[in-house]
Amino acid sequence: MTPKHLVLIGLMGAGKTTVGRRCAEELGRAFVDTDDLIVAQAGASIPEIFASEGEHAFRARERAAVADALASPELLVIACGGGAMVDSENRRAVRDAAFVVWLACAPEELAARVERDGIASRPLLAGGPTAATLTRLEGLRAGTYEQAADARVPTDGHDVATVTRSVLAAYHSACEGTGS
Repeated sequence: MTPKHLVLIGLMGAGKTTVGRRCAEELGRAFVDTDDLIVAQAGASIPEIFASEGEHAFRARERAAVADALASPELLVIACGGGAMVDSENRRAVRDAAFVVWLACAPEELAARVERDGIASRPLLAGGPTAATLTRLEGLRAGTYEQAADARVPTDGHDVATVTRSVLAAYHSACEGTGS
């Protein structure tokens, strides 16, 4: 495989940003979080975008952010927002331009993580029990993650270093012999 971007996908709380930063450091690449691109472009937080423009407009911004990140001539490590793979255009784009790793985690553990980190920045968790919402989202999104992913790495009960090693092992295995 020709060296490609490394893209991390999965539900909120799976570790995409934390693991992505570590992978970027290990690979000597820049790290891009598509949510950060959206916030910078909009000049507003994700909850503010959801409140003022709605989820549909946010998803359009997300599609543009994914395309912008993937268009970089420099190889990047990219963390996509949890809902990005629901969009078929995003799934096709990441499959074409990147090696995609699904960071998978049980909804109960995800709930504990996002509750510990604070749910104020997560509009889809407003107004309901976190574990139930994440279970519902997993049911809606797991198939799209599976369609997009080249590899699946479980994060349940694993520390960041272990998950990072697993992601990089899958990436290097796919890129074997290409010098990346």
